[in-house]
Amino acid sequence: MAKNEWSKPSEKLMEKTHHLMHDGFHQRVIPDSIYGLPEALGDARWTDELIASTWYMAETGECPPHLNYKTGRSGGGFDRLEFKELPEGQQLSPETDVDISLTLNRRGDDRRQIKIDLPWYGGGMSYGSVSVNVMMSRALNAKNWNTLMSTGEGGYPPQLYECKENVITQVATGYFGVEEKSIQAAPIIEFKYAQGAKPGLGGHLLASKAGDEVAAMRGSVPFVSLFSPFPFHSTYSVEDHMKHLDWIKTVNPTALMSVKVSTPHDVDMVAVGSYYAGAHIVHLDGAFGGTGAAPEIAKKNIAMPIELAIPKVHKFMIKEGIRDNVTIIASGGIRTADDMAKAIALGADGCVLGTSDLVAMGCTRCSNCEGGPSGRGCPWGLTTTDAELQEWVQQAWGAERLNKYYAALSNRMKEILRNLGLSDVGQLRGRTDLLRYIAGGEA
Repeated sequence: MAKNEWSKPSEKLMEKTHHLMHDGFHQRVIPDSIYGLPEALGDARWTDELIASTWYMAETGECPPHLNYKTGRSGGGFDRLEFKELPEGQQLSPETDVDISLTLNRRGDDRRQIKIDLPWYGGGMSYGSVSVNVMMSRALNAKNWNTLMSTGEGGYPPQLYECKENVITQVATGYFGVEEKSIQAAPIIEFKYAQGAKPGLGGHLLASKAGDEVAAMRGSVPFVSLFSPFPFHSTYSVEDHMKHLDWIKTVNPTALMSVKVSTPHDVDMVAVGSYYAGAHIVHLDGAFGGTGAAPEIAKKNIAMPIELAIPKVHKFMIKEGIRDNVTIIASGGIRTADDMAKAIALGADGCVLGTSDLVAMGCTRCSNCEGGPSGRGCPWGLTTTDAELQEWVQQAWGAERLNKYYAALSNRMKEILRNLGLSDVGQLRGRTDLLRYIAGGEA
C-alpha cells in the first residue's frame, strides 16, 4: 500500500482542492464550500471543514492552519462556547509541561488503579456495526497511547485479546457475545443501559450486516436482524442495578465498573444512583452522537444535549458530596479537542470519541452505515462487515492514522490549557468561569 501524502494536485485547483487521502484504496477531496463555493460534504455539526481538518490531522499529526478544526456551524451547544484565554503574556510558554492524564478509579477501593495518558478514550462500536479491522485499528491505537476503546455490544472478537489491557468489554441489553472469558480479560466492564442517540429504542443490526461471523459471535442465526431491547428487563431500581454490577464484580474481582446512560431530564438522579450501585465511571451519552445508523428523529428530539447534562450531573454530585469519588465521562456529539476541553470545563473528567475516530479513518459522513439498498454498508470499509469492502481499512493503516490524529488532539488540548494558564487537565474541571457564551455569533 502506498504511503499517504499531503499534496496540492495542480496549479489550477490549488486554491480550492486538497487531496487528503491518496493511496491504493482511498482518495478524498476537500469540497469547494471551504473556499466559498456551494457545500457538498457534511452538515451543520460536522461541517466540510471539520471533516477535512480531521483527515488532515490523521494525515500529518498536526492541526491545519488553513481550516476551522475547532467548531461547526450548528448554532448551539459547543459551537456557541469559547474559552476566555489569558492575554498572550500571561499564558504558559509552549515549553511548559502539561499533564493531560486521567485517573479512572476514584472510589478508593481495592480494584484496579487505572490512569490513562489522555483525557479521552474510544467509545463502543460493535462488531457487526463495524469490521474487525476497524476495531483492531482502534485497539492498537489505544494500546499505543495508553488509553482504551470499548467493544460495543457485539461481542469480543478473538483478535482483540492482543490488546486486552486497553479494551473495555460491554454488557448491553441484548447480552450479545457476553462471555466469562472476555469479562475476565477486561480492565473495565461497561454496562450500556441506554444510548444517547436513541434512548428508549434499543439497538438494531440489520440482517444484511449480521453475516456468518457476526452471528457466530452474537450467538444468533446468520442474516437475521438483531434487536437489543430497552431496557435491561432485570433492572428497574437502584437495588436491581447494584445486583447487576455485583454479578460482574464476582466474575472479575479487579475490573472497574462503568455505567453508560443516556441523558433524560433526571439524569442527575440516575448518575448518583449508579454511583451508589458501585460504578467507578458514570458515562453520560447525550444526543447528537451515534453513527449514520442512528435515526435522526431520535438524535434530535429525545435525549438532553450533553452540554446541558454535564453541569447538571456535576453540580448535583457536588451537593451529594460524592463528586471526587466518581469519574464522569461524556460523549454524544463531541468532535474535537476544543469540544472535549469545553466538556471538561462544564464538569466532566474526560470524554469518549466515536464518530471522530471513523472520520479520521476516512468516513465522509454519508450516513450509509445501515447498508443502503445494497445492504453492504459503508463504501469506505468502515461500518461494514462485507468481505470485500472491509479490506479497504487495513489494521496498521488505520492505527497509524488514529495515532497521528490523537497526536494532533493531544497537542491542541495542551495548547488550550496553556492558553488558560493551567498545567493539569484536572484543573479545568468545572471551570465554567473560563467559558464565554456566544450569542448570534458575537461574544
